[in-house]
Amino acid sequence: MRLAFSVLALTLGAAAPAFAQQVGEVGVDWLGNDIIVEAIKDPEVEGITCHVSYFDRGVIDRLQKGNWFENPSDSAISCRQTGPITIGEIDLGEEGEEVFKQGISLIWKEQVVNRIYDKRNETLIYLAHSRQVQDGSAKMSMTTVPLYGQEVVWTKGKPQ
Repeated sequence: MRLAFSVLALTLGAAAPAFAQQVGEVGVDWLGNDIIVEAIKDPEVEGITCHVSYFDRGVIDRLQKGNWFENPSDSAISCRQTGPITIGEIDLGEEGEEVFKQGISLIWKEQVVNRIYDKRNETLIYLAHSRQVQDGSAKMSMTTVPLYGQEVVWTKGKPQ
């Protein structure tokens, strides 16, 4: 049994990108379940930090309920300006681009953050959701960072 948890921990740890930093962990019950809070820097937008929280099931909860290799799809996100904003080469399409992902199951499920640029309203939108091979989840969270009226540097020029 310890081997299974060791493999799980290594697999989930390997799936986490280097730019996510755990900044908080709140215990929610006596079963060892926690809410994890991570800070994520957008790799193409300097001066923006996103804080993402998600549920991390404890060993006792995994033993009681089975489904050993998976965390729930729930997450929350909040992004704010934390310095001067410099925007590099970002995807301006409707789907935006993925700026963060990490595994929340052994293989099939990922927690993802996409960035979308709303040109008309001069706003960056960050959408947290889970991606699954099948039975996709409708659980999501969204936050925005307005650029209107801000001193923003576009390294490739502001989109017209």
